[in-house]
Amino acid sequence: MKVERLGEWGLIRRIRRTIGSGAPGVRVGIGDDTAVLQLTAGAWLLATTDLVIEGIHFRRRSAGPADIGWKAMAVNLSDIAAMGGTPRFALVALACPEETEVEDVDQFYDGLTAAAAPHGVALVGGDTSASPAGWIVNVTLLGEIEGAPRLRSGARPGDVVAVTGVLGRSAAGLAVLEAGRRPDLPGPVLDEVERAHLRPAARVAEGKWLATHDAVHGMIDLSDGLATDLGHIATESALAARVALPRLPVAPSARAVAQALGLDPVELATTGGEDFELLFTMERSAAEVIATSLGSATGAAVTVIGEISDGAPGVTFLDAEGRAVDVGHGYEHFHG
Repeated sequence: MKVERLGEWGLIRRIRRTIGSGAPGVRVGIGDDTAVLQLTAGAWLLATTDLVIEGIHFRRRSAGPADIGWKAMAVNLSDIAAMGGTPRFALVALACPEETEVEDVDQFYDGLTAAAAPHGVALVGGDTSASPAGWIVNVTLLGEIEGAPRLRSGARPGDVVAVTGVLGRSAAGLAVLEAGRRPDLPGPVLDEVERAHLRPAARVAEGKWLATHDAVHGMIDLSDGLATDLGHIATESALAARVALPRLPVAPSARAVAQALGLDPVELATTGGEDFELLFTMERSAAEVIATSLGSATGAAVTVIGEISDGAPGVTFLDAEGRAVDVGHGYEHFHG
């Protein structure tokens, strides 16, 4: 059945049945003019929103409706994770063409709720609309934090720069999906990079853990690429950052895809974007303990890749000989 046959209110009733209600902290959910929500006493409210637009953030030929829903939620979860917060409530606006199959909308919400469920996030409202062309998704995610959030402006001179996990898989996955041919690589390698792009995992537990440690100062999630996102920390903190390229934890799967498709694995890791790992700065003296303890607590690896110092705000990348190299820039929506 097409969405146009079901109608807006029929679609909303269907979504409401899919999502359900009764989550902790939800006094009034879908069905009234606004949601009525209960936050933890003494906590700060965190609010973030992201647009996901067909033709810019995804293509229907490579991303199914469930993938779109998952990613729309995951990018917002990652923003809350970067503050060290706990995600709580989501509002979802969906615009799609009238000829969209209702089953595609069902799958979209299935993917969205699947990404939200592990973190206890309740879907409490939103909006639906017809779109003249393509899908447009906007998720607003509300979270909370009881202590001080970790900000981009929090880096300090003498800090080391560290990153969770590995880099380059999402960009490698996009390259595979856009290549028009399947590289001659083992299935598990291709599955890993494609899933990293289509179904990224937000580092919520890691962000909450890091935010409880005073030695951790500045933090951001890697959405636009290491070069751009570390640049945000440097700019907002009014400090200089240096990164040693040989230290980067480039994923073996990303290296394999880069070799197969004639790409630069370092470029995938520095400017590819959408890894949704956490990039943070911390006191050098605490780095080893924090890396080991975070690994024990969450299973996430931590790699120290550089340092912060006084100087003109910006990022310098150094090769194995210590020479500055230009790695380019990450993703920007508006550029000349």
